[in-house]
Amino acid sequence: MADVIPFPRTIPGHDERLAVIGRTGSGKTHFAVWALSKANWPTRPWIIVDYKRDDLIGELPGVEEISLTPRRMPRHPGLYVVHPRPDSDDAVETFLMRIWERGHTGIYIDEGHILPERGGLQAILTQGRSKKIPAIVLTQRPKWVSRFVFSEADHFAIFHLNDRRDRQTVQEMVPVDLSEPLPPRHSWVYSVGADRLVHMLPVPDRDAILDTFHARRPDNLRRRMI
Repeated sequence: MADVIPFPRTIPGHDERLAVIGRTGSGKTHFAVWALSKANWPTRPWIIVDYKRDDLIGELPGVEEISLTPRRMPRHPGLYVVHPRPDSDDAVETFLMRIWERGHTGIYIDEGHILPERGGLQAILTQGRSKKIPAIVLTQRPKWVSRFVFSEADHFAIFHLNDRRDRQTVQEMVPVDLSEPLPPRHSWVYSVGADRLVHMLPVPDRDAILDTFHARRPDNLRRRMI
């Protein structure tokens, strides 16, 4: 039987990759934004690829919106967001390759199954550790997502999935039994390096997550040091 634990202090580590999997309404995005709140964006740029213009992401403080074709990629610490259209594969691919070329940039990808399966995502995931590109990738349809999202993940967070094929895809990668759903907003969290599976209780609520983002903004951190 897997241990039942409260939320850990941080997932993923500063140069690791996290795959967050679950149906709409399962708590997937809430968990992923919580993980982002603990990531190292106060010391390096993190770019959010937000296809669906998620409400919680829209509330994050101090996020700078950039285009898919910026003159220069972000260099300063903090949070940046792009809002691609589902039919903008060429622009998204070029953008991902620019992140790979620069390195030292975190990436948060909502709706990972929409991304083009070309060289950009593969390069980020397979060379992310050496290029200092941590990643948080969400998907509700693991059957459709690039296999590199799973084969290169350091951690998995798995919420309820409706589709049997999606559950089978996950169970090929993670030693977890998904035949019985967990309570709402609970998840299975698997750490690949430690080969450890835990039943994780819900992460903090929306207000607590937003408070963490406010407290960790680089300008707030500098203000506390003065």
